[in-house]
Amino acid sequence: MSLFAAAAVLVELFTSEGCSSCPPADAALARLQQTQPVPGVQLIVLAEHVDYWNDLGWKDPFSAAQFSARQGLYGSRIYTPQAIVDGRTDVLGSDEEGIARAARSAALEPHGALALTAKAASVPGVHLVHIAVTSLPPHRAAQVMLAVVEDGLVTKVERGENAGRTLPHSAVVRSLKEVGTIPGSTGDWSADVEVPQNASWKRTRIVAFVQDGGSPRVLAAGSL
Repeated sequence: MSLFAAAAVLVELFTSEGCSSCPPADAALARLQQTQPVPGVQLIVLAEHVDYWNDLGWKDPFSAAQFSARQGLYGSRIYTPQAIVDGRTDVLGSDEEGIARAARSAALEPHGALALTAKAASVPGVHLVHIAVTSLPPHRAAQVMLAVVEDGLVTKVERGENAGRTLPHSAVVRSLKEVGTIPGSTGDWSADVEVPQNASWKRTRIVAFVQDGGSPRVLAAGSL
């Protein structure tokens, strides 16, 4: 099997309900998730709502300073809507075809594999997931990241640039945290990890990925 056929590619969209250019990008992300337009490649998408629009008339309920800071890790070119493909390529978030092209190119690069499996916990109310990473390409010390994402969210925006609009959202990141470190050049890693929970989150999924600490490139990704 070729590297292209085996790769899962991460697409991060930095967006905001306060940005009038962002709803088309949110819709594009949802279509990419649903249609999976790159043959043989799994697109794993995340919508990370930044907070720097919040003082311009509307506070995005899904926004967090963490996502604004994460966007800054990818360089000084910061705007919304901005898509970062596999930690490698900056694409206008509403450019659906451009994101697909970038994903196709990223999939040609070496990737490892990441598998997620739900685990039974001995403590009531605790949810665990087993993360197994194998066959990583050469890398420096890398971070294992776990995201809880929610689909089917809808907001009626009352103020700001999108006042009066009802905005649907997919793959909204509700929690993003580092859950492990993989030493440089180590190809395999595994661990049981506790999954964050919140009673207000209804339609959640789990995404995990490995990101090279020496560069922003994504080495492996998976979802459950």
